[in-house]
Amino acid sequence: MAHLTVRSAYRQLNDRLNLYPQGAPPSEALYRILQLLFSEVEAALVAQIPIKPFTAKKAARIWRKPEAEARKVLDALAGRGILVDAPQEGGATVYFLPPPWPASSSSP
Repeated sequence: MAHLTVRSAYRQLNDRLNLYPQGAPPSEALYRILQLLFSEVEAALVAQIPIKPFTAKKAARIWRKPEAEARKVLDALAGRGILVDAPQEGGATVYFLPPPWPASSSSP
């Protein structure tokens, strides 16, 4: 039954991506891509973050984790180019998950 739990985390992440207007239709290929980009734990966490930019403090509150732990996860994802981190005036950093890229309908 563990495979259902893993699939659930990626399904939740797919549902999160579908909050964007262009969305990301569920498919086996999409799940394989998500598994390459995110660990199961990361997928479950990212599935909970807001669409709009947010701080590590907000993520920590959502995830029920200490802020330092949330920042470590967010910075690791940003370091891999999965999240965007944008420093703000005053030293705060906001994070956001970029929307999925639509599939190209034309060949190069």
